[in-house]
Amino acid sequence: MKRFIFAILALFTAVCVYSQADLQPAATVNLIRTEAITVRQLRTEVTRMEQSAGRVLTQAERLQVLDVMINERLILQAAERDRIIVTDNEINQQLTQLRTAFSQQFTQQFGRQPTDAEFADAILRETGLTLEAYREQVRRTGIAQKYLFHKKGDLLNTLRPPTEEEILAEYNLSRTSLIRPETIRFTLIQIPYGPDAASRQRARTLADNLVREINNDATKFDEVAARSVAPNSGYQAGDAGYLPRTQDVRNAVGQVFMDAAFGLRQGQVSRLIEGPLGFQIIKVTENYAQRNLELNDIIQLGTRITVREYIGQAMLNHRQQLIVARATQELIAELRSSRTFTIFENNIRW
Repeated sequence: MKRFIFAILALFTAVCVYSQADLQPAATVNLIRTEAITVRQLRTEVTRMEQSAGRVLTQAERLQVLDVMINERLILQAAERDRIIVTDNEINQQLTQLRTAFSQQFTQQFGRQPTDAEFADAILRETGLTLEAYREQVRRTGIAQKYLFHKKGDLLNTLRPPTEEEILAEYNLSRTSLIRPETIRFTLIQIPYGPDAASRQRARTLADNLVREINNDATKFDEVAARSVAPNSGYQAGDAGYLPRTQDVRNAVGQVFMDAAFGLRQGQVSRLIEGPLGFQIIKVTENYAQRNLELNDIIQLGTRITVREYIGQAMLNHRQQLIVARATQELIAELRSSRTFTIFENNIRW
């Protein structure tokens, strides 16, 4: 019994020591006030990066992570000092734009709008952050960007768009890779089902009835698709956009769907396709053969952006990144020039 009690006490003591070590500062930032970056906070960020990289970070890399955290805290304190803020409305606008883009991709793949939980799961998969944590990251990033422009606006305003000659030269270097794959545009009828056998059977019965009614007739397909808006129709329908014949798309929709879709010409209706979330019937509305793109061609079907505009914007973005990197380095150097932070290297050796 005594040995058991001593073992419990030893374990409790070890947990307490570990917890106290976790709360020790990895660094402190003191531009306008003393703010600690705890070992736990550093561990959390290091773990997130290790999961993303698929390997353990070295001690030098941990220090680099800590450096980034210090730089962010310095900028946020400096922004607070200069009363630079990001409003909830600005954050909501960014999240709405992200949600809209995600919804378009999700709807094209699954034939329905994503739920709030599915959007949050997508954020978690892509960033390793919960939706609330991602919202906070958007706020902090927005403040940092505003402060950077507040302090280095003159440098950022030196950005120069590329000339027509520069765009043409870039096009000539990359024209062999500017290929639009074979692509279709299609309308989708999706009959969803749940995880249970009864739901699947009900969906199958409805799907078979719709297939018999359509009978490979494009006009009948349109009539059935139009009825999807009726209450309790049991299915959804609508324009599913453009589907390029690429490996990434095949991995997303499956080989069966790809074979069915690209076996159709304009105006033709597919057989019944069984997907992971429901049964599908499609009608191809447009066909596009693979082609090498010229400067005035649309870079991506469904948009109005030409190859010329795409290359020009890519070049402009690259120049902007270089200027932002230079402005950020200058700003960080100014904020770190005096004793505005302290690193406790002994506390981060785990």
